[in-house]
Amino acid sequence: MPGEKGRAAPVGVLWTNLGTPAAPRPAEVRRYLRQFLTDRRVVDLNPVLWRLLLELVILPRRGRASAHAYATVWTPDGSPLLANSRRQAEALGRALGPDFRVETAMRYGEPSIGRAVCDLLAAGCERIILLPAFPQYASATTGSAIEETFRVLQKLRAIPALSVVPPYPEDSGYLDALAEGARAATAWKTVDHWIFSFHGIPVRYAREGDPYPEQCAATARGLAARLELAPDAWTLTWQSRFGRERWLEPATDTYVVERARRTSTLAVIVPGFTADCLETLEEIGDRLREDFLGAGGREFVLVPALNDADTFVQALADLVRASAFRDGRLG
Repeated sequence: MPGEKGRAAPVGVLWTNLGTPAAPRPAEVRRYLRQFLTDRRVVDLNPVLWRLLLELVILPRRGRASAHAYATVWTPDGSPLLANSRRQAEALGRALGPDFRVETAMRYGEPSIGRAVCDLLAAGCERIILLPAFPQYASATTGSAIEETFRVLQKLRAIPALSVVPPYPEDSGYLDALAEGARAATAWKTVDHWIFSFHGIPVRYAREGDPYPEQCAATARGLAARLELAPDAWTLTWQSRFGRERWLEPATDTYVVERARRTSTLAVIVPGFTADCLETLEEIGDRLREDFLGAGGREFVLVPALNDADTFVQALADLVRASAFRDGRLG
């Protein structure tokens, strides 16, 4: 449908990340964790038993601890994940131009996917491209975001056309942006070893067909090639382990401490996190740094997440345009 002055309706872009509590306080953190940890794509244990464990044990304990952790990284603009995601969306909107309208959405918390979809429809968008902030597909991230978007849309009387940008673990623009950030963070340092740390998942999920580990490994190989690293100069590890089930290994926290005994300067990059957040700033930047130095390491370098780096924003814009043209929505 033509818009004002004959301009075609903009294509909506739903830039979607995982989520964040509204404030670094126990009540808000528990509310966020409850929504996150009751998603069956995240935790698929017996729902009755899991809900009892969640309400009676996990939320009371983890709500307080996580609130304290969030408070250490909270910014004047609020949650670092939300603030960085909004800056990314603004930059992506500028890169794409007036034919597109970009809205930030969080799978859990606010702004919700439902709210962002309403904003896109109010702007006249008849077509929506879901752009996950997760370069590597996992059922608990990209899969859940897709499922929630479908759930929101199916409630509408007039459902807009929808497409999803596929996973981009080996996209050249994305890998170039990672390498660019890594070089900038270590320009004046001699790095003894590199850690490529990705968020982990239970081993069982991978065995049941989740392609996430293979896609993370592909990203790691592509990044190592761009940085011209020898095979023994880097290690892929998995962070943010939760619960008693076996998760992917080696675990970032234990491996880095072991590495401190034979590594003077360590650089850690988090390729799966496109925006700095609790897991990069507090888990890696604060706690892991302290553990590494305490175990005998001399220098710990955390490469910032991609955030709104120009190279990354341009890579996202190229992915969106490719999706729009592939679906016959432009041109």
